[in-house]
Formats: sequence, C-alpha cells, structure tokens
Amino acid sequence: MDKTALIAGVSGIVGNNLARHLTAEGWTVLGLARRPPGDNADVRPVAADLLEPEGLRTALGGLRPTHVFITTWLRQPTEAENIRVNGAMVRNLLDALRPSASVSHVALVTGLKHYLGPFEAYGKGELPATPFREEQPRLAVENFYYAQEDEVFAAAERDGFGWSVHRPHTIIGYALGNAMNMGVTLAAYATICRETNRPFRFPGSVAQWNGLTDMTDARLLARHLAWAATNAAARNEAFNVVNGDVFRWSWMWGRLANWFGLEPAPFDGTLRPLEEQMANDGPVWAEIAARYGLVEPGLSRLTSAWHTDADLGRPIEVVTDMSKSRRLGFFDYQPTDDAFFDLFARLRSARVIP
Repeated sequence: MDKTALIAGVSGIVGNNLARHLTAEGWTVLGLARRPPGDNADVRPVAADLLEPEGLRTALGGLRPTHVFITTWLRQPTEAENIRVNGAMVRNLLDALRPSASVSHVALVTGLKHYLGPFEAYGKGELPATPFREEQPRLAVENFYYAQEDEVFAAAERDGFGWSVHRPHTIIGYALGNAMNMGVTLAAYATICRETNRPFRFPGSVAQWNGLTDMTDARLLARHLAWAATNAAARNEAFNVVNGDVFRWSWMWGRLANWFGLEPAPFDGTLRPLEEQMANDGPVWAEIAARYGLVEPGLSRLTSAWHTDADLGRPIEVVTDMSKSRRLGFFDYQPTDDAFFDLFARLRSARVIP
C-alpha cells in the first residue's frame, strides 16, 4: 500500500526526525508547519496554521494522507489556555482532513506529563508509582494532553480511523528553535563553560542526580511512530517510548563533560537552574558564534533552559516501562549517552557549536 504521511509540526524535534525516517523508508511525506523548513527536499511543504480552520482547509485541499502524525503543541500561560488552544489544534486538523476520507491512522505524540501532571502542577501532589505504565489512570487534574487525546478518540470513533498515542520522556534530537530541547541546551551550556572557564555544574535536584531515569532519542521515537502506524497489533493503543536503558545523572553528567573536554564540577546538592546560570549569556554566545563562524548567534533560539530546568529539577525519580511495546514486537534500543554524543557531533558538523 502506498503510504502518505502528513506530519503536523514538521519543523520540530519530533517532526523533523520523523520526516527523515519516513522519507528514507519510501513514504510520501507532507510537512505541515506555519513556516515549513526547507532542509529536506523529499518533504512536500504545507504552510498552514492549525488555529486558522479556513486557511487549514484550503492548504489541505486535494491532499489525501493515509497517516497523520501530530507532533506539535503551543505553550500557553495557563493550563486552561493550553487545553483550549492545543485541543483546538488537533480538532481543526482532523476536521479539515475529514472530507478526503483518506486517513487510516492518526498518531499523537504527548509525553510523561500524562503521569506527572501539567506545568502548573508538574511532579506535585499524588503521583503514580514508577515505572510509569500505560494502564495507569489519568491524574485528577486538567491536562492538555488529555484534551488532545480526547479529540483524537472522538474523531476516530466518528471517522473510523485507528489511532496510537506515544508518550516519550525527555527527547534528544536535532532541531533548532525548539521549545523543549535539552540536548542542544546542554551543548550550548557546555560550550559556554569551556570557552569562559566556568565550572560545568549540574543544575538540577538531588533526586535527579542520585535517582534512576531514562530518555528518548528522537530517531527511536520516529521508528516507533512508524511501527505503530503500520502494525495492526498497535492499533488503538497508547505507548510509552524510551531508549531502553536507565542511568543516573551522577554518571551521565561526567560523560557529557568529557565529550566537551571538561571536568564536571562536584555536585553539592544545591539547585542551580540554567535559567539563572545562563541569564546573561546572550552576548557571550554571540561572541563565541562570531569567533567560530557559527550558524546561530542567538542563544535564545538554541536553548530552552526553562524546560531543561523542569526536567532536571524534579523532586522525584522518573522511570518509564516499555513492556507493552516489547510484547507487541517493537524491540529497538538506543544507549542514551550515545544519543547525546550523536547529537553533539551533528551540532558540531552543522556549525551550531564549535
């Protein structure tokens, strides 16, 4: 069967890596974004705003995707606004595609805030026990992930397509200008520390330093999305998606430091958020970029310190169970330190870091 994917959010960390995987596998790929990137000639760009239904219907007119991958969201100041805006984005997209009657599967990418709660109540209150498992019930709080799921479920029941929900942990992957990008943020931070002889300090909590955790490589997530979208056993299922290894930041931090030729500073248990450490580093980065001829002199475009601080500052251990995918036949594995190293090497090759 010919497979045509529509990726909503093709410019982001998930959408970009998914597009590369699907085109390499022979899919026809339609890349939807407000400003679609031009870095993959095999992707047909579709410029549209998911919050403008009329323009969206016009942009999608005549297109007949068989598979839809929703990999985008817009951060709002409150969770109520997150629910209103991000729920509408999913609803508008699926409404615009209904006339084509071509869609057989819709995949939605959310994350572990499904278990940890939204930003306003992140990691607080009564949380499910780790490792997180898909059958655990929703938290008794409003969450835009739940609103997005409900829009997909309602449209699937009405229009007859299958669905899958994918819940990655913190994602490691190549993307610039992304709102949640720990790998690029840490690469910029390490570069600044090296170039200014500042100590490379772990910014997070004692719980994250000492506790077990896991992460998700964007390339593995792309393979998981494609697998679930084309595997009958995965139809109408929600999945956790992580690399398959676990680690402690007390081990990983030294690994990252060594890649950049740094000695990690001793961790004394003090929380030192990157938003504070890097608050005045815009001019520092601009000077580094000019000295080395880097492609992006704007530190704020590269880094998402707020999100990295949220993950590394959590007061609880976060580990994810992948048994459901394993039982159904997805066996891919990615060492997390290698995921970081692969990303750093690509950033250096693309002259994002020196």
